[in-house]
Amino acid sequence: MAKITYVEHGGKEHVVYVANGLTVMEGARDNGIPGIEADCGGACACSTCHVYVDDAWVEKLPAKDAMEEDMLDFAYEPDATKSRLTCQLKVTDALDGLRVQMPEKQI
Repeated sequence: MAKITYVEHGGKEHVVYVANGLTVMEGARDNGIPGIEADCGGACACSTCHVYVDDAWVEKLPAKDAMEEDMLDFAYEPDATKSRLTCQLKVTDALDGLRVQMPEKQI
C-alpha cells in the first residue's frame, strides 16, 4: 500500500491509502476524489486523469511512454516536466508519499 495525497485545484487535500497493483487514477476513483474524471476508464485514451506531480516526485516516477506523451497534448495546461496521467502510474510501495495536484479542470 502507498499513501497518496491528492490536492484539489483549490488546495483541499485528500490523503488515501491505495493498494499495490492499482493505478493512481483507480485510487482516486475508488475513494471519490474530485478532480480526476477518468472518462476512458484508464485506457490512456483521454487526458481526464491529468495531474501535476510534486517536484520531489518527478524524477522518482517511471518515464512517460509515447502514448502518455501524446495524450498529455490534450490535457488542460500541461507542464512538460510535472504533468502525468494517473492511469499510467501503477501503485507500488515505492510510491508511498506521492503527492499530486489536480489542474483547474479536465478536458
